[in-house]
Amino acid sequence: MIEIRNLSQRFAGPRGWVEALHNVNLTIPAGEVFGIIGRSGAGKSTLVRTINLLTRPSEGNVIVDGRDLMTLGTDDLRAARRDIGMIFQHFNLLSSRTVFDNVALPLELAGKKRAEIEAAVLPLLDLVGLTTHKDKYPAQISGGQKQRVGIARALASNPKVLLSDEATSALDPETTRAILDLLRKINRELGLTIVLITHQMEVIKQVCDRVAVLDAGRVVEEGNVVDVFMQPHHDVTRALLGDVIAHELPPALKARVTERLKTGSGHLLRLAFSGSGVDQPILSETIRRYELDFNILHGQIDEIQGQAFGSLAVLAGGQPVKIAEAIEYLRAQGVVVEELSHVE
Repeated sequence: MIEIRNLSQRFAGPRGWVEALHNVNLTIPAGEVFGIIGRSGAGKSTLVRTINLLTRPSEGNVIVDGRDLMTLGTDDLRAARRDIGMIFQHFNLLSSRTVFDNVALPLELAGKKRAEIEAAVLPLLDLVGLTTHKDKYPAQISGGQKQRVGIARALASNPKVLLSDEATSALDPETTRAILDLLRKINRELGLTIVLITHQMEVIKQVCDRVAVLDAGRVVEEGNVVDVFMQPHHDVTRALLGDVIAHELPPALKARVTERLKTGSGHLLRLAFSGSGVDQPILSETIRRYELDFNILHGQIDEIQGQAFGSLAVLAGGQPVKIAEAIEYLRAQGVVVEELSHVE
């Protein structure tokens, strides 16, 4: 559905050219919820705005539904953009128009008749839960409701792709969860491909199928959300995951473990497991089989996209050869085992 090939974006700055994106390559299949995450300044918003050419890249190709947008003329590009809806962080609603009229705006601009507009807008208001608020103005509704208006407006032209640029970052956690549930519902019921920009890994965890991690304009990691959570490879990914997964030990515990490791006593492991492995007695079986002591230092059990997920930091005590055998056994059971020679 969406292919981004060798895409780079440079801007002129006061000290010369700034490369906001560097040789980005991504493929997003139809019907997927794809997350793009990174710190502030990583290039996330620049990247999502190239998908509908609100920002035209310096080089590369943007192919949506088989059409290379970079090759289209003005009229064809305008038509292609009707297949790409967009929702924004700060809603961008017109204060002088009602909820109904804000949603209707794209259809009015497209020259649709009033009967056609009503036939399209009313079901959308029902979909986003705003039927009873259709005659209110933006000042009369909450932030979450404003974002629902933005979503309905983005859907008014019946797009195939929905772009979300930090659409939940201005909302409280409860409202954020409700909006993400709505986006997942839209994805499933309408079959839309959704590209979701965020700096919050909690958002990725709740709604996305796959994720790309952006750092300094480069894609540094990409994969299924569960796989990335279980085995992050890049330091930026680890740092972002720190908000939702207990990767780091508490300071006092970290100091004690560091001193113990200096004596050569114990082996620090980080374990990650998902699915049925969460509720299986794998650790107890490992302890019995290899005559080890496992001191669980830190961890949690959570859920990602309806799939159970666990992460533990353990200090393993026993014969080195037995610890090595235990690590191989755990990996054979589908547990991701990371051997740590230092405390993070």
